Amino acid sequence: MNMPRRSKIALAVGGTIIAIPAIAIVVLLNYDWNKARPFLNAKTSEAIERPFEIRGDLSLTWEKQPAVARERTWRDWIPWPHLVARDVHVGNPPAMVSAAGNGKKPLPADMASVGAVAFSLNPFGLLHKTISIPELAFAQPSVYLQRLADGSNNWTFKKKEKESKWELDLDRVVFSKGTIRFVDAVEDIDATAQVDTLTNERKYGVGWTLSGSWNGAPITGRGKTGAVLALKDQDLPFPMLIDAKVGLVSIAAEGTLTNPAKLAGIDMTMKVQGASMARLYAITGLVLPETPPFYTHGRLTGKLVPGSSTWTYDQFVGKVGASDITGKMAYQQKKPRGHLTGSVQSKLLQFADLGPLIGADSNEKKKERGVDAVQPANKVLPVEKFRTERWTSIDADVSFRANRIVRTKELPISNLYTEFHLHDGTLKLTPLNFDFAGGSMASTVHLDGSGRKVKDAIAANLDVKARHIKLKELFPNLPQMQATVGEINAEAKLSATGNSVATLLASSNGELKTVINDGTISKLLLEQMGLNVGSIVVTKLVGDKPVKLNCLAGDFAVTDGLAQTRSFVVDTTDATVYVKGAVSLSEERMDLTLKPDSKGLRIVSLRSPIYVRGSFKKPDVDIDKGVLAMRAGGAIALAALAAPVAAVVPLISGGGEGADCAKLIAQASSKPEAPAPGKKLPASKRPTADQVKGN
Repeated sequence: MNMPRRSKIALAVGGTIIAIPAIAIVVLLNYDWNKARPFLNAKTSEAIERPFEIRGDLSLTWEKQPAVARERTWRDWIPWPHLVARDVHVGNPPAMVSAAGNGKKPLPADMASVGAVAFSLNPFGLLHKTISIPELAFAQPSVYLQRLADGSNNWTFKKKEKESKWELDLDRVVFSKGTIRFVDAVEDIDATAQVDTLTNERKYGVGWTLSGSWNGAPITGRGKTGAVLALKDQDLPFPMLIDAKVGLVSIAAEGTLTNPAKLAGIDMTMKVQGASMARLYAITGLVLPETPPFYTHGRLTGKLVPGSSTWTYDQFVGKVGASDITGKMAYQQKKPRGHLTGSVQSKLLQFADLGPLIGADSNEKKKERGVDAVQPANKVLPVEKFRTERWTSIDADVSFRANRIVRTKELPISNLYTEFHLHDGTLKLTPLNFDFAGGSMASTVHLDGSGRKVKDAIAANLDVKARHIKLKELFPNLPQMQATVGEINAEAKLSATGNSVATLLASSNGELKTVINDGTISKLLLEQMGLNVGSIVVTKLVGDKPVKLNCLAGDFAVTDGLAQTRSFVVDTTDATVYVKGAVSLSEERMDLTLKPDSKGLRIVSLRSPIYVRGSFKKPDVDIDKGVLAMRAGGAIALAALAAPVAAVVPLISGGGEGADCAKLIAQASSKPEAPAPGKKLPASKRPTADQVKGN
């Protein structure tokens, strides 16, 4: 039976259509793909502008795709090509290799090498100019990432100016055993992670260990991640577990990376502890103060957007020394500097935990928080330098509140509130206020560490006012103080330049004023206050007994670190004592003369001058036994010293009705000449070197 011509043509066409893909499959399966390696290597190297080479076997097989949770179609029965390339190498950018090798340690030949790369290709995606790869698997990868001192790196691929019409659709990436090394000349990091596949783990598929160094400090750590990094399914998080130590800081975190295709965000619970918060700078770039050992636990979230990423550390709680802290901090990536905001609270703040802020802790404690033991044995004022070179790396607006501060069990400090404003290297504490013994302390602090005014130093201004400090509340455990009703009022205005507390005070200019009325003083009281020199002086004057204090009025002018008495008068029931002399904050020495005017003949020694000399560390208090002036003559001579007390009149009016102080000040006839804060006395009116050194 002869077949019609039309049927023969149709059969031939159909057979050809079926035969072409069948022949193509046979050819593809039997073709030696290794012959295509030179072509693929050359084209890939040209596309990525760096060396690319497949050195091992290149093979192609056909695999049927696994069933999916939907109604199957005819496409699901067609196998996909599955490509396996072994011993694949990706080199470094040529320009970076030249820069690194110019008198420096050269880069390794490869940025990455992989034992095998395997993936299946969706053939139907090619019809729409889409390279669709459901899964890309890397076996035994070895990756070397490096950033040079100029900021250039080997992991950034140059983006082509002309966009390709083809798109890459990559669903997920699978990792297996390998090594990743990161070398960064900018942050001084050299760290290596050894990666291995985990078995019998439901949540994690890959484990890793970390070793290396960061700014000379050792890095150790371990962790886990998911075996499959989903790049397409944004609802499938990539789990991470981290436990690492960098120098004196330990970090433990667990959470997820969301939308890995765009690195859109991180959500983790994180624990951080270390020797000092300042040690976090090397890791985070955040400028934080020197502190005692600390610990925090909170939630870290991040939205990763090129040039404007945000990080939030929320609902954190912890300890700094023996003080509790809680709060929220947020960091916004900006130009020219990032911006840190937040609020921190403390229910109970230990006074000793504030010492590291100004370097006032011991050399042993300094070593524990990772700084050199720089405090000389013969110096009292802290010499540890402030790290002002970091101040221009970030802006910050952070508030801090402490409900109660404890120095001893009964020191009544409460309701501390301050705001830290750091902008372009200038730090302002405005305000810095707290309640103290029934009164208040109000102050502002300006510290310019930008280097614009003074290179490698801080230009500082301090303004402090103390009002209505109750003596009875100051020492509630001392029985002899309970009948006291007096108050302390004081003011200080100083300007200075320096890079430590010691150098700032050594260059300070300004004035100090204080008034105390209607109280009680004794050797025991002054020892409780930590005023050992004062306790010695009181013992010399009246012995070891409480003495009624009618008034203390002091006024110092400070010029180039030299505090000179403009007036200093102490009036008690036994005597009126006039003090004159100078205190050198630069040399930590004092030379003060106390001239008592006895109110009774029973204490002969009160008519003899007392000299307070020597260093802050080893003061010397002595009575001039060769001077036994007549009481009347001493009173006439000392009356001339009463006039300068008028400079502290505002403190009397601001501190309540102190009758004895008011009477003493009423003797004044004129106010002394004194420099304004930050100004200097004329050279003719400054104290001599002998006055300062006690010669």
